[in-house]
Amino acid sequence: MRPPWLRTARRLGTRSAALVVTSALALAVPSPAVAAARPAERPVSYVDPLIGSANGGNTYPGATLPYGMIAWSPTSTTGDQTSTGAANGYQYDATRIRGLSLTHVNGAGCNPGAAGDVPIMPFVGDVTSSPSADTKDAVYAADFAHADEKAVPGRYTLGLKSGAGADLAVGKRAGVADFSFPAGRPANLLFRVSNSLNGSEDAHVDIDTAHRKVTGWVLTGAFCGRRANGGTNNRKSYYKLYFSASFDRAFSSVGTWKDGTLSAGSTSASGGEGYATGADRAGRGSGGYVGFDTRSDNDVRMRIGISYVSLDGAEANLRGEIPPRASVDDVARAGADAWNRELSTVRVAGGSTARRTTFYTALYHSLMQPNLISDADGRYYGMDAEVHRLARGQRAQYSNFSGWDQYRAQIQLLALLKPRIAGDFAQSLFNFAGQNGGVWDRWVHVSGATHVMTGDPSAATLATFYAMGVRDFDYEGAFESLARQATVPHADGLSDAGCPGQCVGQRPNLAQYLGSHYAAQDVCHCWGGAAETLEDAVADSALAKWAKLLGRDEEAAAFAERGGYWRNVFNPDATADAGYVQARNLDGSWVTPFSPGSDRGFAQGTSATYTWMVPQDVQGLAAAMGGRERAAERLDGFFHTADGAWSVRGGDPLRYDPTNEPGIHAPWLYNALGQPWKTQATVRQILDTVYGTGPAGLPGNDDLGTMSAWYVFSALGLYPQTPGSGAMLLGAPLFPEAVVDRPGGTGITIEAPDADAAHPYVDAVRLDGRTTNRSWAGAGLVKWGGTLTYRLAERPDTSWGTDPAGLPR
Repeated sequence: MRPPWLRTARRLGTRSAALVVTSALALAVPSPAVAAARPAERPVSYVDPLIGSANGGNTYPGATLPYGMIAWSPTSTTGDQTSTGAANGYQYDATRIRGLSLTHVNGAGCNPGAAGDVPIMPFVGDVTSSPSADTKDAVYAADFAHADEKAVPGRYTLGLKSGAGADLAVGKRAGVADFSFPAGRPANLLFRVSNSLNGSEDAHVDIDTAHRKVTGWVLTGAFCGRRANGGTNNRKSYYKLYFSASFDRAFSSVGTWKDGTLSAGSTSASGGEGYATGADRAGRGSGGYVGFDTRSDNDVRMRIGISYVSLDGAEANLRGEIPPRASVDDVARAGADAWNRELSTVRVAGGSTARRTTFYTALYHSLMQPNLISDADGRYYGMDAEVHRLARGQRAQYSNFSGWDQYRAQIQLLALLKPRIAGDFAQSLFNFAGQNGGVWDRWVHVSGATHVMTGDPSAATLATFYAMGVRDFDYEGAFESLARQATVPHADGLSDAGCPGQCVGQRPNLAQYLGSHYAAQDVCHCWGGAAETLEDAVADSALAKWAKLLGRDEEAAAFAERGGYWRNVFNPDATADAGYVQARNLDGSWVTPFSPGSDRGFAQGTSATYTWMVPQDVQGLAAAMGGRERAAERLDGFFHTADGAWSVRGGDPLRYDPTNEPGIHAPWLYNALGQPWKTQATVRQILDTVYGTGPAGLPGNDDLGTMSAWYVFSALGLYPQTPGSGAMLLGAPLFPEAVVDRPGGTGITIEAPDADAAHPYVDAVRLDGRTTNRSWAGAGLVKWGGTLTYRLAERPDTSWGTDPAGLPR
């Protein structure tokens, strides 16, 4: 039997969206309790874009589509025009804005984040001075209350205390807005063209009164340019965003400004702000404004398109996506349908409304990226500052790759749910590398190599894509390029530019690494020698697995050996009673003084966390610790205080930190240690206490969907075993039923009829009808699909998944 809710995605009546039918795998006839628990609402109705907008989640609530170029959302202010309430423009507790900007990045750190280009501010009042001179955002900004704010996927609505309002909806590269103003009051829209979150090198605006248009661009970049740990090196431009806005009514007044000078009646202005902050940047910049007569009509409709290629591209994108008569409702309905199609790739039954809200919002955040940077005609701006066209067979050029974060969970979810998007993303990264002298950068924003974080996550990412069945990219060429980066030293590897937080070398001091078999702390030109060694070992292990699948056995053997270099930074005598990963110098000596709670030699984490970052060789790590029993005891102490209480919320340098990536796989290590019931208990504790609904519902930076992807996988009772592999570790599902759709009928059905708060433990599992006592499933599950059937229990089953011969390797 295939129930209708699993068979098709229902259609909303809309003039702009086509009927889409989504096929799914058949499930067994459900129990009455499960059938009654099935949601009557579409998945999109459960999404709350405000989740993660507090507690350092750094998400944004504005209007965007899956993988979209445009992301229209507030730029908040706390009284400094050169900064914002939180990274990426929005913080729930900052209830004052200076505009609604056109581009954003989900969950990145490095306050003020990235993008936030061209804030457009509905202003009630006469423009009597330069908005750039309003350095404290005292005049040309406005307060709001959350009661006057509504965010749903693809649409954002906000009422300001000034009496102005904005209702926004978007396509992939364009959007439409209805702005309202108090009747009879002066009404203006300010285009703050230079006021990107990190500033700008230059910007320009033109106002065409005859055609009721405002056009312009901003030249910007500078992601992480304010960080004290090397950010100065990133204060540079690497993209230009063009925009073209058309209005449904004439302008009653126009003007522009540059720095402190206002020019009423002017229709053109230029000037950037620079990339500093505070007094070093305050008062600089340019923009333009258009006014409207509200005596008889206080509503203004604006359609806007953007492009990273040209003004013509922005206008073509607008024409192709937002018809002249399209309303906000029209575009919003199409956007809701688009999101529902994406979210319906995973359909869950049962669970509370709060559970479904948390789940589908996590899936929403996971599928926000990668982001389009190619225009509708296939052109895009490359990393070599030239305009390119898509490679043969490529459907889109994507960007925004937070590699150090995403390779641990988000890229696996993308490969699982959207292998074609993953293939285009892989080709996009390969294209960028070809335009960048063969260098694969670890953190790519738009068309810029920002170098942020550490390691070589591109290798782990593309190897994982291939292992999970992604094929829509030049995988032979990409492998050869990544293998070259891992074996041929590059001059950047001897540079300290950007260090420690964004070192330009992607394989820093590679010659030394290949000779010593570890990254020496005193000469590594990296964030931390121990962290770099662990990251490179993971990347090399992934390359080894990829090479094996490609039939390149000699390279597979060489990279597999390098995947074991983690052993060279594991000091068995680091403390009196335990071994830890520890940085060492070129002469082989250990870096001292040492403490497990210290971050010396590491990147955004401590030795206590990084010691567990050996997902490619858990059995080897356990042996180094004295065996699986001893390793499991130590892992117990990582998740609990000495009195046995849970410690999974962060803040203790000796214990688990759910807010950052190096240790997020650690709850799943118990599977390989032969104690999977502890994985089940630990994961459930994190799901229940660290994630949730409301603005504080994420543990920390979402990091372009990484933390959200962790939740999605864990709620399904699955987790990627190690980069470069398609194997999945098995845990206890949250929902009684789930269907994961994949192209070609290769979906996954997960049945756990007893799933609820009282049944967090696995008692038995069947894979495609056959009993399995292994706490993992091979890559065949994600590549060819299958059915997992669970029997869950109230108490731990200490026999299932414990046979040493069947443990994850």
